[in-house]
Amino acid sequence: MLHYVLRRLIFSIPVLLLSSILVFTVVHATADPTALMRSNPRVTQADVARVRQQLGLDRSGPAQYIGWLTHFVRGDWGESLITGAPVGHDIRRALVNSAILGAAGILLSLLIGVAIGVVSALRQYSTFDNLSTGAAFLGLSIPNFWFALMLQIFFGLYLTRWLHLGTPLVYTAGMTSPGTTGFHPLDFVRHLAAPALVLAVQIVAIYSRYTRASMLEVLHSDFLRTARAKGVGERRVILRHALRNALIPLTTQVGIDVGAIAAGLIITEQIFQWPGMGKFFITAMTNGDYPQILPWLMVTVTFVIVFNLLADLAYAALDPRIRYA
Repeated sequence: MLHYVLRRLIFSIPVLLLSSILVFTVVHATADPTALMRSNPRVTQADVARVRQQLGLDRSGPAQYIGWLTHFVRGDWGESLITGAPVGHDIRRALVNSAILGAAGILLSLLIGVAIGVVSALRQYSTFDNLSTGAAFLGLSIPNFWFALMLQIFFGLYLTRWLHLGTPLVYTAGMTSPGTTGFHPLDFVRHLAAPALVLAVQIVAIYSRYTRASMLEVLHSDFLRTARAKGVGERRVILRHALRNALIPLTTQVGIDVGAIAAGLIITEQIFQWPGMGKFFITAMTNGDYPQILPWLMVTVTFVIVFNLLADLAYAALDPRIRYA
């Protein structure tokens, strides 16, 4: 197992390096941090030249890349051109907020999706199976932005009016209520519920279909018939033998979903004004904030690669045959 882990780690290093070159090249070719300055008639060419020198844009491309990568690895990610705040601090805060929202949505999806998939496989072609299949296709068909807007209208307007509430039962924007200080668990959950539900709708559908298909394949395997012949209880056969093997395909999808959280849930965060990585990216792109865009992209790429690696390692843990392939 150790050799398998080391081999996968070694393979990930050049992927990260090539990704950093691609990220830097694309951003360097498309983003001009001095564009906003040039549109200001009070800014002189000397001011533009001074800013380009401060950002290292007056050097050659390879020199800029090496300097940027060196500072990025050291944790010096520069300062925002708009606010002057350290980029590293802003990204860490946004990443934590996205991680909270993403973890809530994925955990909810796993609990519901895996349960539905297992029951559907055990009761194939039953009424429950047919209903869950139809619900899964409906969930996959619903656009996130439309469902988010419908939830905002329902919780923020109609439900509040029907129940004669002073404040909505579930809040529809932000992470905390205006004027609150400190951490209030109930208030936070009321803000988290709606965006987490939007995130979970499509993921539940995906996870339930993956689990159902895998369980149907595993349930007809020879090793399950052998386990039953040896007198192993049905619950243990399903939970310990069948479900463990059925989770292997789902592991890859979960790894990809968790890694993608670092990019932020752009649509959901923008609609619900959740201050995560998605909203951070939209703001940085709108402002043309070059020092914010580069670290955001690199953090996103790194998370995707790392969690794909972790998914491969989880694969090997669930199926020992993989590590010897």
